[in-house]
Formats: sequence, structure tokens, C-alpha cells
Amino acid sequence: MAEIIVMGGGLCGMASALLLARDGHTVTVLERDPEAPPATVEEAWERWNRRGVAQFRLAHIYLARFARLLEAELPDAVSAVEAAGGWRHNFINNLPPTVTDRAPRPGDERFEIITARRSTMEHVLAGVAEREPRVSFRRGAAVAELLTGPAAVSGVPHVVGVRTAAGETIRADVTVDAMGRRSPLPRLLEALGGKPPHEEAEDSGFAYYGRHFHRDGGMPAFLAPALTALGSISVLTLPADNDTWSVTLYGSAAAAPTRRFRDPKVFERVLRACPLHAHWLDGDPIGNMVSIVSGADRRRSYVVDGAPVVTGVVTVGDAWACTNPSLGRGSAMALLHCVRLRELVRAGLDHPVALATAWADDTTEHLQPWHEATLQTDRQRFREMEAAIRGAAPDPLPAIMDAFGRAVAHDADVFRALMEIRQVLALPSEVFGRPGFLDRVLEVAEGRQMMSPPGPTRQELLDLIA
Repeated sequence: MAEIIVMGGGLCGMASALLLARDGHTVTVLERDPEAPPATVEEAWERWNRRGVAQFRLAHIYLARFARLLEAELPDAVSAVEAAGGWRHNFINNLPPTVTDRAPRPGDERFEIITARRSTMEHVLAGVAEREPRVSFRRGAAVAELLTGPAAVSGVPHVVGVRTAAGETIRADVTVDAMGRRSPLPRLLEALGGKPPHEEAEDSGFAYYGRHFHRDGGMPAFLAPALTALGSISVLTLPADNDTWSVTLYGSAAAAPTRRFRDPKVFERVLRACPLHAHWLDGDPIGNMVSIVSGADRRRSYVVDGAPVVTGVVTVGDAWACTNPSLGRGSAMALLHCVRLRELVRAGLDHPVALATAWADDTTEHLQPWHEATLQTDRQRFREMEAAIRGAAPDPLPAIMDAFGRAVAHDADVFRALMEIRQVLALPSEVFGRPGFLDRVLEVAEGRQMMSPPGPTRQELLDLIA
């Protein structure tokens, strides 16, 4: 069995540590934030200082793919989330009212989610991880330097451990970078004289403004999709744990009026002008307004032109690739990545170069298609927002996507296909490649119009903001 370091004690780091430890490895988790989880879920929400997680108190949702993986791989974590007040919901219950065939289908259970606030989910997983005998946590342990040993290939650093900012030296057979979107791994590698990873990045251009609410007695009803496009802005309404939920407005980060959403009064005025969303404000606000600019959609590869630029270290989750959070796919993709890492380690750690290239290939096969599909969705939505700001007609959708959007509101199976994509259960290419699916979409869409939810026009929005 191996000695493994996991750099980063967030959700991805803890999931990696648990999966590897339960395979018999000894895992040390290094987390730079010094505070241990408080005693209760509510204390975690109110006062847990997670400076290393910029989105800690922003809206979160844990999609069906996350739930299915958690049930299969870490069932005790599922039980702990439920015990902590996590909310189960099946989005098939949200069939549009225009769908007449409302009969259940075999397999509908795959759409069920279990979700919570980020603070609750992290609090629960921290408890599970800290009870795991082969996992040890070091909080307040920032990684300052990578340690190297004999190179597996000439001129390429081989990582054999780390040195913390406090000067502690920890050695390992493999080191896992789970330090998130702001991972300093490229800088640490540069300090060793190593070559940089290949990086692809583009500014997603979104800014998010939101707040959490609480009301005894259950969640507000879904009268519109959880993510609803309304011209130059989008509304995100997400259930959480213990009768709490979040409401978020987001738009172009470059649009100055959008920044007024930070003002709770402006935020409420805009939501009250959205008839299918206004009731999500009918609760008691908990916490302050929070905001974040999503920054760059980025992907890194530490295998360049077929050769690794470093061995002995692998990246998972947002440290590998990150996108803007509106689709909620990050946690599901990260947990899938952690499971793939466990499978890689099972294959053996004796050949560092083979390990590095196999990990790059596996990530390209299983994770990269989801990252690229997310980028395509982001780009399309941003173009729509920019067109609405200019008062121009949006670019026409590809014909099949336009038909898909029109058919979703009228056909139960087309709606289920959309849910498969949104819940990270099946890639768009897989869904659209099924025999007969395109014909069904075109048949249902014939003669129908795209259904647009009610909300303020651009000028009405500007008046509300002003």
C-alpha cells in the first residue's frame, strides 16, 4: 500500500482521501485554512471561515451524477448528509405543465438528487474523513515547496513529497493536487525548473449575486426551471438543507448595471418582477448578500506533446479544469474524477511516466467531454446576454438545438433527455446519438414555439436597477 498526500481539504480533496484510504492507502490531507469544522451544521454556516473557498457561501447544488457516485462509493457519506438535513428531490417531478404524459418511467430514480449548502456538505464530509483511520488531516498546512527525488525521465521533476510553510517535510509515493481553481501547482513546478503545463483559458464573463433564505415547512415550489434565462440575466433558484435555499441573479460581469444586484433592495425589486420566481424571496434571509465573478474557464494538462512535464503528482477537480458555476456540474465532475483516480492508483504506482500519461488519457476520455460541453453552453448563454444588452436579436441556435428547446416543454421523454444532460448522467453527444431520438425531437417540435418565461424586458430591468 502507498503513502499518499492530498493537497487541499475541500470536497474534492476529502473525497479523494476517503476513496484512496478505503483501498488501504495511508493518506495525509494538507489544508491551508487553519479552522477545523465547528460542532454543528448551523455553526458551519454562520462562522466557519473557509478563506480558501471563495464560493463557500454562494449557491450550490449537487446533481444526480454526484448522488449516484456518492451512493455507490461512499454510502456512509450519503447517510450523514441525510442526517444533517440534506434535501432529496427528483427533477422528474418538475415536468412542465404542458407535458400531458406524466406517467413514471423505469429508471426515473436516477434523477434524484441529495443536496445541501456547501458549508453543510463540507462539514459532513469532513466528519466522515476525520473518522477514517487511514486519513490524517493537517489544517493550517500550506504547501510551500515540492520535494523531488531521482527523475523517472531526464529533465522532468519527479515529486516525492512536499514541504509546508511551517517547514515540515512529508514524503509520499504520489501527491494529489486538489487545491482547486487557484491551485499554485504551476508556480511550485516553475520553482523546480520544470516546464509549464499546457493551459487553455478564456474569460467566461459572468458575475453572480445571491442570498440564502430559510422558512420552516419546506422549499418554495418550482414554477420555472432551477436555472432560467431571462434576456440579459439569469435566475438560479436552488434548494439546500434544513429548509434553506438560495436565490441568485447573474449576468455579464462587464455590464455596470448588473453590479447593483449587490444591493439587497435592488436584488429584491428585480426578483419581484419575475412572476415565476418572486415567491423564492418569501423566507427569512440568512447571511449577507454574496457575489463572485466567475473568472476564467480553464483547463490544464501536465502531459505536453505526449510527455509529462512532472511525475509523481496528479491533479483532480478544479485544479485540473474549472468553469463558471451556473450549471452546477463542478461537484459531480470532481467526484467522477476522484473515482477515476482511485481506479488509476489500483493499477499501480511503480511506473511514474506511465502513471502520468495514463492519468492524462483517462481524464481526456472521461472528464474533458463534460468540460467542453459546459464551455459550449457558457459561450451560447453569454452571447445571448450580450445581444439582449445591445437590444439585438440573439444568434440563431443550431437547428437541432432550437428544435430540442421547443420539444422539451411538450414531450416527457425529451424532457428526460434534457435532465440526463443537466444532471451529468449522459453527454449531449450520447443523447442525440440514440436511434430515433432526433426524429422524435423534430416531430414534437414541428409547429411549436419556444416558450419564454415571463420577466422584465431590458429597459424594465434597467428601470428596476435605477
